[in-house]
Amino acid sequence: MSRILLLSNGHGEDLSGSLLAKYLVKKGYLVEALPIVGDGENYKKVNIRIIGKTKKFKTGGIGYNSLKGRVSEIFEGQIIYFLKKLYLSYKLRNKYDFYFIVGDIVPVFFAWFAKKDFYTYLVAYSSHYEGKLRLPWPCKFFLLSKYAKKIYARDFLTANDLTQQLSKRVSFLGNPFMDKFSFFEKNSKCVPFNIGLLPGSRFPEIEENLQLILEVLETMSNLKFFEKIPFKFAIVNDLSREKIKQILKRRKWMYVDKINSNNDLEFEFGFITIILNWNFFEEILFESNFVISMSGTATEQAIGLAKPVIQIEGKGPQFTKSFAEAQRRLLGRYVFCAINYRNKKDQINQTINLILKIIYLIKLDKNFLSSCLDNANYRIGGSDACNKIIHDIKVS
Repeated sequence: MSRILLLSNGHGEDLSGSLLAKYLVKKGYLVEALPIVGDGENYKKVNIRIIGKTKKFKTGGIGYNSLKGRVSEIFEGQIIYFLKKLYLSYKLRNKYDFYFIVGDIVPVFFAWFAKKDFYTYLVAYSSHYEGKLRLPWPCKFFLLSKYAKKIYARDFLTANDLTQQLSKRVSFLGNPFMDKFSFFEKNSKCVPFNIGLLPGSRFPEIEENLQLILEVLETMSNLKFFEKIPFKFAIVNDLSREKIKQILKRRKWMYVDKINSNNDLEFEFGFITIILNWNFFEEILFESNFVISMSGTATEQAIGLAKPVIQIEGKGPQFTKSFAEAQRRLLGRYVFCAINYRNKKDQINQTINLILKIIYLIKLDKNFLSSCLDNANYRIGGSDACNKIIHDIKVS
């Protein structure tokens, strides 16, 4: 069987890459991974060997960051780190039959520079941003090279647009990051109405995002309407239980001491109850009726599951005002956000109004959720993307 090096550029890209790698191994391929940024945690979870040393950066790596984030990239040594990874991918080129690329121009350039045949899942680019995709120079040149065997887009619009631009077939077979939910679809159960809270996964902003979401909840904590609606936080391991307890204690939240604990934390503030979970991200997202999100890939997954999303614009370095606005263009009209606010207080109050609006639409508008599903199919696509892509590679 073929030996494959999987290159990915970012946390969300690593997730898709790890799922593809897992399916490739099941089909008998020998797969190793080279995550260009981050520590490759998603690959480690599925026992995919990582090539080279890894390092976590505060901004999450080269990409869509604020000016402060880009300056931080330079001082943290990301350029030198990038060049070392580039050299490594070139040095090892003869060890593999082909490269599989997940992400953007960065890993595409790596494969082209190594003069290696490659397949590409361009998850980072979409024609929904501007109506017509403007690939960064010289990405089009790389994709038109003889080494680029097949290209997979992240949605129908982009696949059609790139097919015309490149005069080369570009396919849309779904998004691998949705395949994690296929198990839940088979084993779905009825759960009470609840709201998921996604503060993101990157430091240093995750802590600030968490506190901004808490401010929204605290502001509406006098509304008895929310007494029986739990709010469930999906927390990454890097934000410890001890740190969470410190934050909530400082903000006067009351700890709920439970007899049967599932390794989660529960706190109350007025009529609001929050439950904080670690390592239950997929469950929380799948079972939520809608989510309040300050995240990247997780928001895309929510839309793919036909969940309405409420954004809260943050300070970054990743989840900034411009990132949130681009995300709305990418994912469509079921991502809601307070945008024309005078100050932080006004932003919070507008966000509360959106929460009430979404609950009203879910419970009383029969067409709302079916429209969310139509949007999910158009913007994200169905499940089983990994199998479809791997089958397409096999028959090529």
